[in-house]
Amino acid sequence: MSVQPSVNKIILHGRGVTGGIAEGEALVTRQTISGWGGINPMTGTVIESRHELRGQSFKDKILVFPGAKGSSGWSAMFHLTRLTKSAPAAMVFNTMTAKIALGAVVMRIPSVIDLDQDPLGIIETGDWVRVDGDAGTVEITKRSA
Repeated sequence: MSVQPSVNKIILHGRGVTGGIAEGEALVTRQTISGWGGINPMTGTVIESRHELRGQSFKDKILVFPGAKGSSGWSAMFHLTRLTKSAPAAMVFNTMTAKIALGAVVMRIPSVIDLDQDPLGIIETGDWVRVDGDAGTVEITKRSA
């Protein structure tokens, strides 16, 4: 007899920045990400020294993070990730800036902000996350033994 993991779903409600629906495995960081010099746009890998995600790629993942830091080059680097097909599937973040808004638009990926609970306190790397940028919702599926 196999043991089935229990499934816990949590739905957060917020505001969509860019529309669309995407789902995938979450990649979570509590650190902001620098687009200019902080990522490899060819692979979607974080290359920023001393960043907790250094060496990890956000390609096809749901990137959950506080927001962007650095110059206006942030959106240009993330635009390249779209062109090289190494962009995240969607983004969930806490702090809206012009950099992150422009990055979400040029990548053309669903993005949500202003959630009713802090996503960094709920979503963990490896959780399955569905982001609906049109409805402004984030559905998290957690599995526990």
